[in-house]
Order: sequence, then C-alpha cells, then structure tokens
Amino acid sequence: MPDFGGLKTPNGDGPDHSKDSSRDLRDQFPSLLSPCYPITLKFIDVCYKVKIQQTNTRGSSVKRMFNHGSTSSDQRLTGTIQERMILSNITGVVSPGEILAILGPSGSGKSTLLNALGGRLQHGHGFSGTMLANNRKPTKQIAKRTGFVTQDDVLYPHLTVRETLMFCSLLRLPKTLTKKEKISVAEMVLSELGLSKCEHTIIGNSFIRGISGGERKRVSIAHEMLINPSLLILDEPTSGLDSTAAHRLVSTLGSLAQKGKTIVTSMHQPSSRVYQMFDSVLVLSEGRSLYFGKGSEAMAYFESVGFSPSFPMNPADFLLDLANGVCKLDDVSERERPNVKQTLIDSYNTLLAPKVKAACMEITAVSAKDSHLVGSHSSKLEHRNSNRVDLSTWFYQFSILLQRSLKERKHESFNTLRVFQVITAAILAGLMWWHSDYRDIQDRVGLLFFISIFWGVLPSFNAVFAFPQERAIFMKERASGMYTLSSYFMARIIGDLPMELILPTVFLIVAYWMAGLKPDLVAFLLTLLVLLGYVVVSQGLGLALGAAIMDAKQASTIVTVTMLAFVLTGGYYVHKVPSWMAWVKYISTTYYSYRLFINVQYGEGKKISSMLGCSRHGSNRVGCKFIDQDIAGQISPQLGIAILLLMFVVYRLLAYLALRRIKG
Repeated sequence: MPDFGGLKTPNGDGPDHSKDSSRDLRDQFPSLLSPCYPITLKFIDVCYKVKIQQTNTRGSSVKRMFNHGSTSSDQRLTGTIQERMILSNITGVVSPGEILAILGPSGSGKSTLLNALGGRLQHGHGFSGTMLANNRKPTKQIAKRTGFVTQDDVLYPHLTVRETLMFCSLLRLPKTLTKKEKISVAEMVLSELGLSKCEHTIIGNSFIRGISGGERKRVSIAHEMLINPSLLILDEPTSGLDSTAAHRLVSTLGSLAQKGKTIVTSMHQPSSRVYQMFDSVLVLSEGRSLYFGKGSEAMAYFESVGFSPSFPMNPADFLLDLANGVCKLDDVSERERPNVKQTLIDSYNTLLAPKVKAACMEITAVSAKDSHLVGSHSSKLEHRNSNRVDLSTWFYQFSILLQRSLKERKHESFNTLRVFQVITAAILAGLMWWHSDYRDIQDRVGLLFFISIFWGVLPSFNAVFAFPQERAIFMKERASGMYTLSSYFMARIIGDLPMELILPTVFLIVAYWMAGLKPDLVAFLLTLLVLLGYVVVSQGLGLALGAAIMDAKQASTIVTVTMLAFVLTGGYYVHKVPSWMAWVKYISTTYYSYRLFINVQYGEGKKISSMLGCSRHGSNRVGCKFIDQDIAGQISPQLGIAILLLMFVVYRLLAYLALRRIKG
C-alpha cells in the first residue's frame, strides 16, 4: 500500500499542509501504511534494433541522393530491408534511494531505453540484453511495482485534478481496499505532491485553460504514485517547464527517492541546479554510451580523456555538446569534429565499460525475505486482474468508468458551438418550411430528407473522433490493468447515449411544429423515435470507422465519403440508381430512416400516390407533382426497423472487435 510519509511540497508552491493532513489520514486508516520495498535495477548490454524498409527505385537518382551513399550500389537499385541500431550495449545500475538521469540529444535513444527498463519491449522483437531486478529476471510482481510516466501528459482535460486522481484510485487500487480507503489514498497523494491548492481546477489542454504545466506533470506522477511504486520511470518530465518549475519537480523526485524508491528519468537539457540533484548520470549519443557514473564525477572523467570546457558552464550543457559531437576549442570559437563522438565511445568502452559491468556484478541483491515481500505485496495488486471475469468486479469497473465518462463527455456534447449549430439548423428548417401545406408532398419529403442528412452526418462525424482521441489514455490505462476492454467499451457506449439524444430531441421539437408536419402527437413521437434510432445507428458507424482506422483525419475522410454514398442512394436525389450501385442503398442508413419518416407522415405508398394533388382538365391530369412512387412501398416499416436495429448492433460489435486489435 502507498507510503507517503515525509514527502515535502516543493518550495514556491504555496504553504505546505501535507504533513498534518497526511498524518491525519494515516491515523484514520492505519491499514494503508506499508513500507516501500527496494528494487535494484540492472541493465547489461541492452541492444535494440529496428528494421527499416528501403523503397529505392531502380535507377532513381533522387533516392540515391537522399541515401547519401549509406547503402551499397545494389541496395540503391532495389527495395531492401535494413536494420538500424537504436541502442548498442547499454549497461548500468540504479539502486533504491537514487536518481539516475539519462542525458542526450533528441534521437539518442533515451525513450527507447526507458521503455526497455519499464518492461515495454519484448525479447525477440529487436530487443536483447539482460534486465535484472534484485538480481532476478523481472516478474509480473516487479512490473506491478513499476510506475511509468510518459513524456506527454495523457489526462482527460475536463476533469479536475481531484476527480482525475479519484477515478484512477478507484480503478487502479486493489479491491481489498474499501472505496473510502481508496479515496483517502488519492487525498494523500494530492497533499504529498503539493496539488491541494489546485485540486478543484480542471486539467485543461492547449485549447482549454487549466492547471500549469508543472502541476499537470505532477498529476501524471501522482497517477503512478497511487500504487506506491518501488521503481519510478519518467520520460522527459521537465519537458516544456521553465527552470524553476523543473527544479520543483525534480525536488519532488528527490523526496521520493529519499523514501527508498528507485528513480530513473530522462532529461534533455537540465539546468545546473537540477543536474546537481542527480546521483548517477548516463550519457547517450546515437544509442551508445559516452559516460555512466556519478553525476559529480562526470566533468573530471571527460577532462581525463581530453575534453573540458574553456570556461565554467553548466555540466549538462557541456555533456550535451559532447553528445552532439561539438567540442569547444577556445574561448570564442567552436566547430564540429566528426571524430569527437567516436573518440568518446572508444574511451568509454576502454575505461568505463569494464568498471560498470564489474559494479553490476558486485552489487548485492536485497534479501530473499524482501524479494518475497515484493511478490506477496504485489499479488494484492494483481488480485483484481485475476478476477477480471468476476461480474461484481466488471460492474464495479463499469460504474466508475460510466461516472467518469459522463463527467468528461458532457462538456463535449453540450459545448456552445454544437448547441448553436443544432438550434440554428432547427430554426432555419422551421422557417424554410414554415407551416408547409400537408398536401405539398414534394416539399415535405424534402424536409424529411434534410433531417435524414443532418442527423446522419453530424453524429457519425462527431463519433469518428471518439476512440482516436482517447487512444493514448486508453492504451496507458489498459497497460496498467485498470479495467477490462468490455467494461470500458460499454461505459463509453452507454454514457454517450443520453447526451447524444438530447440535441436531436430539441431539434425535432423546434423544426417539427414550425414546419407544420403532421399535427398529431403520436406522429410526432413516432418521428422522434425514428430520429433517435437513426442517430445512434449513425453514431455506431462513426465509432466503428474510428476504431478501425484509429487516425482522426483518415477516419473523418472515410466517414464523409461513406455518408455521401448513403445520401446519394437514399432515394431523394436519384430515383433510378444504376444497377451496379443499387446495392449501396440497402446498406444505407439514410435509405431506411428516410422511408420510415415518410411512412409516419403519409403511410404506405398507395396513400402517397392518392395525395399527389393532381387536378382534372377535361380528360387530362394537370398540375401533378411527381415523386418517387416506391418511396415507402418497397421496404415495410417492420423490415426497416429490424435492419436499423441490426446495424445498431453490428456497428458497435465491429468497433469493439477493432479495439481488441490494439496493442499497448
């Protein structure tokens, strides 16, 4: 269970009330107390390579020019698959109570190494090397004691800080804790990470004003701190923060390390104040080690191999210059020396690498008793996952996810622009068809088809963004074992229904009576039921396409083309659809909804024919208005309803199956 004793709020974040509040909570819930079991992490000769598809065309001088001579002549002529080394023989060790900082320029392999340390790379997929936790191969128990904070803050923007941690605590902590105890754990984290002052502020994003960048990063760390991890891995936690905010954040990490946690973090260019807080430093350049050892000894080592700054400077800046192959030659000039990197790599392999490997062999593991405790403690966290098929657990997850979905989605479903869009369209439709003549069938069916178009395109286009936008959060939470896919999917589907059906109801109330459609309450209610059914079917189409493609731009393009095909074959614009395209109308949601709308207003096709408004002039009919004669006759209402119900189920089933294919 989480142990948060003694952690101070970083200076400058306001008064520190965490000590008293945390003590009160610990006194109230003594069962939450548990020591942090130590994990010593070793990584020896870690390598990772990826295959790159070369698409060179035979005789293409442009391709050869971009290759810069990096491939042989025969490779330039034909397409080949090459291997690129991302990490090469990276070795190091980090012990409890220490902060290991991985430094290096962009593209040096920092994030890849962190993924390897966090167990997110599998052997046999380009990854090799030895990973040891307490001198043993990492187990599921160790994985459950590992917290991983990604570079991007993957959080719901409309939830407050408190709500974010509450929902995470309720979903992630073991079911052996009561709901009250889980909420207390979240309150501890809020206090200990200095988030109490902003707990009622929404997270926000680049479009929505919320908490600051430093606070958002601490919320991401708090997500992982809920399980009291023994090993905490952070990818670029100070990215986008100013120097002061970065120092506060690393001070928080230092306090966590003092409680016996093992901290591994990557940094791009830390300030000198931040650098001094690192116990160990690993410098990478193009996937190779330039240095591993104490941060305070890095400058002396590079000076011993002939590289030193010409004036006092931030050690991190100097190390980054070396990793980029840039070396200061005098006080006023610098130039890039191609052999700088190779010289440093050779020096490391000769002088440091043997010592680092020897140090890995010398460090003793924690006692067998402690190792056993790590496993037994983590087994409590795995208890929930081992009972995923338990209905009570499933319904518990479903209820929490449904509450979260309703809180988050209400802002999106009822934002000002969407409400304005729907109300404006309803008023315009009502004015255009203001009290239209009941016998003027051509105008009436035009209104009904407009409703079919509007409420076919709008729900499907909005729904297509649902899963692509949540993909990062979904993958992160699924990787943490917070819930099952089925509980997430059902909560999302059911949570959307009440919110997605309110605006269509408002639209029809306004447009129906303004346009003077059939003045009968039963007819209005039947029209409303058809419209709401059509909306949820169109939404299902968008969800299925979004889940299958998982790219918002591509999926929106596909759904636009699909709805265009459905509209054109819906039976209003073209009465005689070419035979080779006639099949499209039978899978068109617009086709069935349009006919059901007309059936509610005018009944069967024969009734429509008798109401065309023709008058006799002698033996000839004049003034006849022509309309598709099979507009309601080919498809019976019962069959239309049955097909829409089938589409409702099939589209959502396809969306669920598409989500199952996503790997974390």
